[in-house]
Amino acid sequence: MSVFDVQGSETETSPLLHKTTQTKQKTPLPKLQIGILMLVQMAEPIACMSIYPYINQLIRELDITGGNDAAVGYYAGIIESLFFISESLTVLKWSRLSDRIGRKPVLMIGLFGVGLSMLCFGLSTSFWTIVVSRCICGMLNGNSGVMRSMMGELTDSTNMAQGFALIPITWCFGGFFGFLMGGTLARPQDHWPNLFAGQFWAKYPYFLPCAVAASIVSVSFMLVFLLEETLATKRKRKRNSNATGEQLSEEYRSNESPSENMANVPVPLRSLLIRSIIIPLANQTFLAFLDICIFALMPLFYSTPHYLGGLGFAPQTIGLWMALFGIIDGLFQALFFAKIVDRLGPKRTFYTGISCFIPIMVMFPVMSWLVFSGGADYMVSIALLCQLLLIVAWDLSLASILMFITASAPTKNVLGAINGMGQMTVSIARAVGPMFTGSIFAFSKDHNILGGHAVFVVLCIPAVGMLWLAAYLPKELQNRDEDE
Repeated sequence: MSVFDVQGSETETSPLLHKTTQTKQKTPLPKLQIGILMLVQMAEPIACMSIYPYINQLIRELDITGGNDAAVGYYAGIIESLFFISESLTVLKWSRLSDRIGRKPVLMIGLFGVGLSMLCFGLSTSFWTIVVSRCICGMLNGNSGVMRSMMGELTDSTNMAQGFALIPITWCFGGFFGFLMGGTLARPQDHWPNLFAGQFWAKYPYFLPCAVAASIVSVSFMLVFLLEETLATKRKRKRNSNATGEQLSEEYRSNESPSENMANVPVPLRSLLIRSIIIPLANQTFLAFLDICIFALMPLFYSTPHYLGGLGFAPQTIGLWMALFGIIDGLFQALFFAKIVDRLGPKRTFYTGISCFIPIMVMFPVMSWLVFSGGADYMVSIALLCQLLLIVAWDLSLASILMFITASAPTKNVLGAINGMGQMTVSIARAVGPMFTGSIFAFSKDHNILGGHAVFVVLCIPAVGMLWLAAYLPKELQNRDEDE
C-alpha cells in the first residue's frame, strides 16, 4: 500500500482550510498592495529571461564548445541550471527566515542578488565568470517562495484564483519584455554602430541587456519600501483602514486568527511532511521540471542550424517569437484563468494544462520535418504559433498548483516554510531539467537517435507520470477562512 493511500486522521496537522458548502461573496483584492507586489516580481523574469535569446550565441562566441555546434546544448543546459542548483541550497533558509524577520527584508536581499548577478553576467568573458554570476543570483534569491507567501496572506479562499492568476501573468509579461530586450539589445554595436562604437562594447557585446535588466531590478528594489509587511507578527495595524479607499482582504486584515499567537514558535519541517502537503508539492515539482524543459528546448531548437534539424533563428528572431508568446500568454491568463477555474474547478484546470505537454513535444519534430522537406516559411510559422498556443494552455497549470499549495497550509505561520519547501524542490527540478534536456538533445543530434528527436520522446515519459500523480490532488480546494 502506498503511503499516499493512507488517510490521515484530522489532527492539528490537517489543513486549516475546511471545505464549505456555502457560496461566499468574493472579497475585493487589495489592489494597491498586490499591484506593487506584482511590479516588484516582474523585475525577476525580465532579468532572468533576457539571457535566453542570446545564451547559445554567447557560448559559440566564447568558443566554449571548440566550434562543435551540436555540443552547445550541453553548456547551455549547465548555465541555465546553475541558478536553480544554487537556489535550491538556500531558498528554504530564506523562506524560513521570512517567517521570522518578515517578507520585505528577504525580498530586498533577493533583488540585490539579481541585480548584482546581471551586471556580472554582462561582464563575463569566460565560462567560469558566467558560472559565478549565475551562482550569485541563485544563492541570494529566495523571492519566489516569499512572494507566493505574501500573495497567500493578501488573499482568502474567495479571491485566491484571481490573486494567484497574477503570478504567472506577471511572469508572462516580464518574460515578454525580457525576451524582447535580450534579443533586441544584444550586440548593440552591430545594430547601432554610431552609438556603441567603443572598444568596451566590442569586448562586452551582451552587457547592454544585462545593464538595463539590473536597472529595472534597482527600481523594483525601491518599490519594496512601498509594500506593507504581510507577516502577521511584523505588520502594523492600520488604525484608519478606510483612509486609502482600499479594502484589504479578510486574510490580511484579520488579527483574530489563533495561528498568530503561535507564529513565533518554530515548526519542525518533519511535521509538514503529511499527505495534504506532499501531494501538491510533488505535482509542483513534476510541473516545474517539465516546464523548464520546454523553455530550455525552445531557444535551443530555435537556434540550432537547419542541417541539425533546428530552425536556425538569430537571437533577434528568437527574442521576438518568445516575446510574442509572453504577451499572448499574459493576456490569456489575465482574461480567462479565473473564469476557467470558476467553471472547471482547480483540479480540472490543472489537468487541462498538463495534458498539453505531449502535443507540445510533438510539434518540435513536426517543425523540423517541415524545414527538411522544404516547406514554406509560413507553414513553419503556423506550426510554431500552434505550439505557442499549446504552451499558453499548459500554463493554466502553473497558477492552479499554487492554489493547492496555499490551501494545504495547516496554519498561517508555516506558509513561508511550505512555499520554501516547494521552491527548494522546484529549484532542484529546474536545475536538473535544462542539463538533462540539453544533454539528451545534444546526444540525440550527435548520434542521430530517432532522427535526432529522441529528447522529445524521452520527455513524454515523465509527462505520463504526472497525469497519474495529478489524480491524487483533492477534487476541490478547501476553504481556509472558516476557522479564522
